[in-house]
Amino acid sequence: MLEIPLYNNITVGDLAIVVTAVLAAYLFGRVLTVSLKRALLDKIPKGTLNLFLKIMNIMIVVIAFLLVLPTSMKVDLTGLLFAGGLAGVILGFASQSVVANLVSGIFLIFERPITIGDNIHLADISGTVEDIQLFSTIVQTYEGIYVRIPNEKVFTSNITNYVKNPARRFEYAVGIRYRDDAGTAIRIIREVIAEHPFALVSPEPSVYVDALAGSSVTIVVRIWAPSTVWWTARTDLLLRIKLALEAGGIEMPFPQQTVWFGDGTRGPDSGKDGQLDMQEQIKKDAL
Repeated sequence: MLEIPLYNNITVGDLAIVVTAVLAAYLFGRVLTVSLKRALLDKIPKGTLNLFLKIMNIMIVVIAFLLVLPTSMKVDLTGLLFAGGLAGVILGFASQSVVANLVSGIFLIFERPITIGDNIHLADISGTVEDIQLFSTIVQTYEGIYVRIPNEKVFTSNITNYVKNPARRFEYAVGIRYRDDAGTAIRIIREVIAEHPFALVSPEPSVYVDALAGSSVTIVVRIWAPSTVWWTARTDLLLRIKLALEAGGIEMPFPQQTVWFGDGTRGPDSGKDGQLDMQEQIKKDAL
């Protein structure tokens, strides 16, 4: 019964082989897409994932059909392959960037150097990742501007991800007067850091005298905070440290300068303490 010819020496058995191959490919594609959907559901937006899996399922069925067509249906695909190859070359040149963006998008989805919600700096653009699609990545800048970046550019650029690590460090350079006690200033700063809810104990904060500058003693403060609240912790702690130092009688000095006159005498120091005296001295010299 399976040898009954239908058309052009094609038998029922040949047709059954084609149908079986296509059905098997369809079932294989369904199993594969279900497995991939479970694995990638939390990594790829649902709409993008469904489109990708549907295209993959169709490609599996088409490839299976073309593989069994020459042997079972006695169809010569030489001309079709030649025409398809020529069309493929033409389309390849025309869609190089599209294919590159698609491949880069797949690599980004699996490698995951960035995820939705991350604060990043990429290709001179800083902002929050809004979406990662197959062909492009959507970033909203800190000014609220919508930016679409082709995935090829994303994949080949240096990516700075500010929240990929759980903790991030920030640093201050605090200047105090030479007459102030540096040890007291360091103690006050450490007490402020210890009381702040976002300042991490591990890694441990670091507070130390770093330089003896022209007008001040420079104290460097290095603090670690959770990456998600890094900016809030940085701005809040800076204000708290300033207010605590002022309450402890420690001031941050103005730049000062000593002026020597041609006769060898020294003029008053400029700055907060000597600014008015300098102005008076200049008036006297002018008279």
